[in-house]
Amino acid sequence: MAKAKTTATTSNDVATVSKSSPTKKTATATKSNGSSAKTTVRQSSISIPTIEHNIFDFAGFDKDTIINWYKINQLGRRLDEKAALYLKQAKGWSYHAPCAGHDGIQLAMGQIFRSGKDFLFPYYRDLITSLAAGLSIEEIIANGLSKDSDVAGGGRHMSNHFAKISIGLQNSSSCTGNHSQQAAGTARSIKKYNGDEIVFCSTGDSTVSEGYYYEAVNNADREKLPVIFVIQNNKYGISVPLHENTANEVVANNFKGFGNLKIIECDGRDVFASYRALQQAINYIKTGKGPAMVHADCDRIGSHSNSDNHELYRTKEDIEAMKLRDPLPIFRAKIIEKKIATEAELVAIEEANKKAIFAAADIVEASPDPAPESYSEFLLPDAIVSYDDQSEASFVSDPNAPQLTFIEGINTALKEEFRRNPNTFLFGQDVASFKKQGIFNVPKGMLDEFGNDRIFNAPIAEDSIVGSANGMSRYRDDIRVVVEGAEFADYFWPAMEQLIECTHDYWRTRGGFTPNMVIRLASGGYIQGGLYHSQNLDAVFAHLPGVRVVCPAFADDAIGLMRNAIRSKGLTIYLEPKFLYNYRPTSTSKPGDDFIIPFGKAKIRKPGTDISIISYGNAIHICLQAAADLEKEGINCEVIDLRSLAPWDKKTVFASVKKTNRALVAHEHYKTGGLGGEIASTISEELFSYLDAPVGRIASKDTPVGFAKNLEKAILLNKEDVIEAVKKTVNY
Repeated sequence: MAKAKTTATTSNDVATVSKSSPTKKTATATKSNGSSAKTTVRQSSISIPTIEHNIFDFAGFDKDTIINWYKINQLGRRLDEKAALYLKQAKGWSYHAPCAGHDGIQLAMGQIFRSGKDFLFPYYRDLITSLAAGLSIEEIIANGLSKDSDVAGGGRHMSNHFAKISIGLQNSSSCTGNHSQQAAGTARSIKKYNGDEIVFCSTGDSTVSEGYYYEAVNNADREKLPVIFVIQNNKYGISVPLHENTANEVVANNFKGFGNLKIIECDGRDVFASYRALQQAINYIKTGKGPAMVHADCDRIGSHSNSDNHELYRTKEDIEAMKLRDPLPIFRAKIIEKKIATEAELVAIEEANKKAIFAAADIVEASPDPAPESYSEFLLPDAIVSYDDQSEASFVSDPNAPQLTFIEGINTALKEEFRRNPNTFLFGQDVASFKKQGIFNVPKGMLDEFGNDRIFNAPIAEDSIVGSANGMSRYRDDIRVVVEGAEFADYFWPAMEQLIECTHDYWRTRGGFTPNMVIRLASGGYIQGGLYHSQNLDAVFAHLPGVRVVCPAFADDAIGLMRNAIRSKGLTIYLEPKFLYNYRPTSTSKPGDDFIIPFGKAKIRKPGTDISIISYGNAIHICLQAAADLEKEGINCEVIDLRSLAPWDKKTVFASVKKTNRALVAHEHYKTGGLGGEIASTISEELFSYLDAPVGRIASKDTPVGFAKNLEKAILLNKEDVIEAVKKTVNY
C-alpha cells in the first residue's frame, strides 16, 4: 500500500496534516505519486471539518486498502452499537465508552501498529483501535461480556478494556492515562536493546492534565525514546469541557516546550489524514531525534459512557452538529463518490459484518463465565525457591571470616546479581552521579562496573520511576529492574499510583504480564530525620495483594533475600532499615553462592520458652537487647525475625506460640493499623486455645516522627517499651 508523504517540521513545531477549513492558510506538499496535497497551519480555534472541505483524501492508497478500512470501520461501529444493546438487555458490557467520532485515528493507529512486534497501550475508548490491531469479533465481545475466554484477562478487568498481550496490545488500567509511564518505560528498553519496535500510547485529551502524563513525556523527550503519544481530543472529560481542563484547546500545545518532541495535528475523524500523521510520526522517530505526539481532533458523538448523559451538559445544537460530522457515513459517501465501490458492494460488506457479529455473539454468549473460585489464581508468580528450601540452613556466620555490614551485604548481592544477569538495570535518584552513587552509597561502585547504560539516574519523579520500570520489564522476560523508589521511603507516596498498578498487573492479565521489579526503599527512623526522613510504610505495602514485602535486618539476610527478589518473577518491595546500614550487630560473614532465603520464611534469632516475641527491621535488634536483659530476670524470650512481611511466616510463628503460650508483636511502625495488629489477630483467631494471655502489641507512638532528638526518642519504639510489654504479657 502506498503511503502519502507530508511536510516535515522542526521537532517542536506543529504540523497539521490533511485538514483544511476556511480559516486556515495552506501549504503544498508533494505526495508519493507526484501530485500535491494540502498541509495546513492552524491559526486559531479547532475547525469543524465537513465532507466539502477536502477530508478523506484517498490519494496514495489502493482500492483494497480503502475497502478493507471501510469494512473494519463499519464493523467497529456496529460492535459499538452491539455493546449498547447488550447493556439494554442487561446481558453484559456493564461499562461501555462509545468510540463514534474517533473512527479515523483509531482505525489508523490499529492498522499502522505491527501486530506481534510493536507495543500499543490503548485506553478504554479504543474499540476500533483494538479491532484494527488484530482482535477478533469474538475477542471483542468476550471482553464486553466478561467471559472466561476474554484474552485481556478472563473478565478480571472492566469491559471495554481491550487487550491481547500476545500481539503487543497491552492491558491498560482504568486509571486515566497512567499507562503513559509504562509506554515510556517500554520505549526505553527498545532503545537500550537497539530494537526497531515502536510504542503507541493512546489517551484522551483530559489525560494531559495528569502529572504522570507530563512525567512520561518528559522522560521520552529527555531520552529521545521511540514512543508516539496519541491524544484523541474530543473536547470533554466526562462532563468537563476542554476549557475547564487545560489552557490550550489543542492540548498538544501544552508540550511545545519539549525540544525533541515532534508534534503533529490531524483530523481524527479521517482515517487517511490520521494514517499520514502517524506515518510522519514514525518517520521522525526513525531518525532517533526523539518521540512524537499526534493530536487527533475528534468528536465524542455519544455520552462519555453508559453511566453518563451528555444531554445534561451539551446543547442540542452541539450534538446535532457532531452527528453531521460522523466519520462513517462521510467515509461511505466518499467511497461511492470516488467510484471506489458501488452502493451494492458496500451493502454486501455491511451485511457480511452483521452476520459475522451475530455468529460470534452466538458463540461467545454460550461460552462459560469465569469460575468463581479462580479469583485466587495468578496473584503472584512462583518464586525461584520454595518455603521448604534448605539452602539457608547450611549457613552459619563464621566470626573468623571477613564480616560484611548490612549495607555491604546489599551492595554485594546487587553486584553479584548484575554480573549474573546482564539484563538487570538499576535507576533512581542520585544513584549514578560520578563519585556520589546513592544517598547512602548502597549502590556504590555499580556505575563504575556496569556503566551508565545499566546504572542511571532518574528525575525527581517517583511515580515515573516505578511506572517506567514497569514498562521496561515488558520488553523481555529476562529483564529485571531494580529501582530506588525514592531517596527515603517517606517520599514514595507519589509512586503509590503506579505501585497499585503493578500489584494487580499479573492478576488482571491472568498471568499474561508481570512486572519483574525490585523496589528498594531506605526506611525507618533512629537517625534524627524527622518528617519525610524517618517514617515507615511497611504496613501499607503489606496490605496490598500482589506484592512481596521483605525487610532484612542482617547482612546475610540482605544477600539471601536480594538474590530471591531479583531472580524471581514478580514485584518485590525490599525495605532497608537505614539505621542498620552500618550498625555493627548486623554484620555476618558472606554466605555461599547457593544461599537464598525463601519469601515468607522467618528465622528464630533466640530460642526461648516463656514468650514469643515477633518482630522485624530495626525493632528486631531492640527486641534482642530487651531479651538479653529479661534473661537476667529469669524471663526466657524466643525472638522471631519475620524478615518477610508479605507473606509472613505463620508456620514458624504458630509453632513458637504453641510452645511458649504467649506472644508479643513488636514493630517500629504505628501501632494503629500496623502489621502487628494483623499478626496478633491471626494468632488470637487460630491459636486461642494455646494462649495463656492476650497477645501483646508494642510499637512506636501514633504520631509522625519528630525531628528533635528528645521527640524522636519519645516517639519511636525503644528497649524499655519492649521489656515492659513482655512483663505485662508474662505476668497476666
